[in-house]
Amino acid sequence: MTGRDDRPDGGRPVPPGPAVTPGPPVTPEQAVTPEQAAAGPAVAAGPAGAGSAAGIDAFPLPRRCPFGPPAEYARLRAEQPVARLPMLGGNTAWVVSRYADVKQVLGDPRMSADRRRAGFPRFAPTTESQRQASFENFRPPLNWMDPPEHTAARRQIVDEFAARRVRQLRPLVERVVDEHLDAMTAGRSSADLVPSFSYPVPSRVICEMLGVPYGEHAFFERRSTRMLSRGAPADERARCAREIRDLLDGVVTDKERHPGDDVLSRLLAAQRAAGEPDHEAVVSMAFVLLVAGHVTTSNMISLSVLALLTHPERLARLRAEPGRFPAAVEELLRYFTVVEAATARTATADVTIGGVTIRAGDGVVALGQAANRDPAAFDRPDEFDPDRDARHHLAFGYGRHICPGQHLARLELDVALRRLVRRLPGLRLTVDVDDLPLKEDGNIFGLYALPVAW
Repeated sequence: MTGRDDRPDGGRPVPPGPAVTPGPPVTPEQAVTPEQAAAGPAVAAGPAGAGSAAGIDAFPLPRRCPFGPPAEYARLRAEQPVARLPMLGGNTAWVVSRYADVKQVLGDPRMSADRRRAGFPRFAPTTESQRQASFENFRPPLNWMDPPEHTAARRQIVDEFAARRVRQLRPLVERVVDEHLDAMTAGRSSADLVPSFSYPVPSRVICEMLGVPYGEHAFFERRSTRMLSRGAPADERARCAREIRDLLDGVVTDKERHPGDDVLSRLLAAQRAAGEPDHEAVVSMAFVLLVAGHVTTSNMISLSVLALLTHPERLARLRAEPGRFPAAVEELLRYFTVVEAATARTATADVTIGGVTIRAGDGVVALGQAANRDPAAFDRPDEFDPDRDARHHLAFGYGRHICPGQHLARLELDVALRRLVRRLPGLRLTVDVDDLPLKEDGNIFGLYALPVAW
């Protein structure tokens, strides 16, 4: 299989439209505190219908500051932590924003992750006919499933992404990181970190694990970015998903004929051994592992570098004491909480959350961005503090749908950040923070570019 969609930019995801005019310059600690947030007037939204709450007329809001979620989310958590809001996609959903309530939603078996349910929160503009058409000829992936299907499907990959297995992958990740650092720095003293390092490292690692040809990385990276952009038209998002699925259909077909030493080949072998071959199930699993396996970590690498470069005293201490990197990674995951839509649910029965009764069939958004900034769970939550114990964050979700690739993501972040700052002691930004292009309308937040020099 040969590479497709080859372009001079090496497959760098392109912003969905013209850059948004930036607001006033921001600094890392300008995220609004709960006390500041609570100063504004509360706006009631009755449980029988949806209306504006905390100044939010449609959810989700764009993230216009790289260092924190929209200020309105802090107001929401302080004033109306369980609020029924209009969604950008046209329906309504309960938005839950306190840490304890978010954990309750994610841990409750009466909350369904099946996006085909009528009440499931719609994060992007779409019609019902477009929504239904997007499900045609598309087996629901792991993150859409409920038990018992979810239990059986997750069991197939749990060993591949278990902590002990991921520890054995450290040499692979180190090799990939070093090779991309070599390529990025060869004959140069500056680069855009996003296409040169942040994207290729996790893309190559997950390709090698799954057995997907890395020559396809520009093809699936570009389509993944558009698929997850709320600014892209609904039919384009659906087309991008189908094209990634078709790519993986071909990869799985090739594995059926010529198995290798990779996750997809082992999934197929396990199915054959059990007498239950299911081509479409493996394609569906490949889809969620490939997309989630590169999009989330690539955005976290860029944002993490930005955080370290704008906190030079923290970075200096990490360079001097690299054993602190694992704790710093946990704090970075909490601080940014890049995933927005993965924690949406539909209630399958009446459930009481935070004193509010959510009826069966209602959509629910467990807002991890707000939960991970809840002062009831984290002291000084709007401060980036790599010395804190942030291991109880919800950046990977919680409960039966907690991210199966969490150990791999931690490893990739640890190795990428540790080796980058050691290799390039003079690493610095070459643009002002407020000039960085943000994925403000992405269901996974990040940066389109991060120009640096060394």
